[in-house]
Amino acid sequence: MNSRPSIAFAKFAAPKKGSVFVLVADEGGLSDAARACDPAKTLDRAFPVADFTGKFASLVEVLAPEGTSLERLVAVGAGKGSNLDDYGWLKLGGTIAASFRKANEVAVVLDLPGAAVSGRQAVQLAAGILLRSYSFDKYKTKKNNGDDKREPKKPVKVTIHTADPAAAKKAFADEAAVIDGVLLARDLVNEPANVLGPVEFAARIAELEALGVTVEILAEKEMKKLGMGSLLGVAQGSPRGARIAVMRWDGGKAKESPVAFVGKGVTFDTGGNSIKPASGMEDMKGDMGGAAAVTGLMHALAARKAKVSVVGIVGLVENAVDGHAQRPGDIVTSMSGQTIEVLNTDAEGRLVLADALWYCNDRFQPKFMINLATLTGAIMVALGQHYAGLFSNNDELADRLTAAGQATQERVWRMPLGAEYDKLIDSKNADMKNIGGRHGGAIIAAQFLQRFVKDTPWAHLDIAGTAMGAPSNEINQSWASGFGVRLLDRLVRDHYEQ
Repeated sequence: MNSRPSIAFAKFAAPKKGSVFVLVADEGGLSDAARACDPAKTLDRAFPVADFTGKFASLVEVLAPEGTSLERLVAVGAGKGSNLDDYGWLKLGGTIAASFRKANEVAVVLDLPGAAVSGRQAVQLAAGILLRSYSFDKYKTKKNNGDDKREPKKPVKVTIHTADPAAAKKAFADEAAVIDGVLLARDLVNEPANVLGPVEFAARIAELEALGVTVEILAEKEMKKLGMGSLLGVAQGSPRGARIAVMRWDGGKAKESPVAFVGKGVTFDTGGNSIKPASGMEDMKGDMGGAAAVTGLMHALAARKAKVSVVGIVGLVENAVDGHAQRPGDIVTSMSGQTIEVLNTDAEGRLVLADALWYCNDRFQPKFMINLATLTGAIMVALGQHYAGLFSNNDELADRLTAAGQATQERVWRMPLGAEYDKLIDSKNADMKNIGGRHGGAIIAAQFLQRFVKDTPWAHLDIAGTAMGAPSNEINQSWASGFGVRLLDRLVRDHYEQ
């Protein structure tokens, strides 16, 4: 986890000695203000040599430019800058961050010809810089150049020169809170399972109390009293005790029904007695990506003082193998009273969520529940790794999630639910079984979860393809993406805040 860049906003001023000067240009060239500074004149001469036309994300660089003390000059193309949406500015910020390398100070001049850059656009650019700058190097003792990494490195200082720095600075506080939530989710998913088990995850969640989040941790004793046999059955093969973490942010009106988010937190998944193949099993440290997203979201909402009442609940277990582990064919009783025949111990996430969803609904009676889970490989077969699967019993909630996904580019695609699929999990020996047939695996998992939500508006996001190991892009080079934090913050901001 490297040092986060420090971000400042200012009117244009001559860059400091030894810094990197980044100029944003579009297909119309440079603005008059940008063209007036000496570094821009040097870059302007380099444009035709490098065939630089301002195309989006294109780049031209001049090293140790003559006649200046600057280390580097960089021009980054914004395409037709006035046409960029929020995500376009975010990607542009990520592209700029990739050019920093070992810089200590960076000046970014954000002034385009014929199009005033707003404070919001400057903030999205800054957010892209922060997201792209993230890396998980906590456990490396050496830098790539062989130097001792234990010597602390000062964060790069980035000053964004823009037309309205006051507006940008004011808006940046909220956006920085959301970005911190994303980075927290990435950190949690990237942590190795020997460091982050259920108890340690719960301790990380308890740190949110510093932001005003009310945190309650349920241990196995409390869960047994509540009748959470479905969740506890998953955990019984591990010496590391299960936990339920309940997070509450009371930013809305008194006695207002909260909105609720529920996350699957399997801190490591061997598959249990239905053990997974050894190849790739190391990635199962990320099987708590749903819980990480809920935790990051609660951080974001609390840090920006969102005017909404929110509950976040995560079920934290390790699915391990020993003599006490759950066996295929076991029957467990969930908190709802419904019995489940466990035919495959590797279909464990739905067993965790069954009790977490029921508990959330029963205790808090929320306006809606959205659960996030790295639930099935089947969703990747259907959608690849660019969309999360969306299943819902409520069209309005599904439509709002889809719109938030388009706005943030944390995209979701709605998948079907139906009685025909529901029949596939009926069991001869219990109320239901935890798997169906070979086909429609992601849908069958969603049908299973739907049995634990009653009539409450609900959506299930299967983020198996997007939370970990997703393709790198302009704003993320990490194995863990933090998927879901920006998506759900946007949903809350657009529809549920006062």
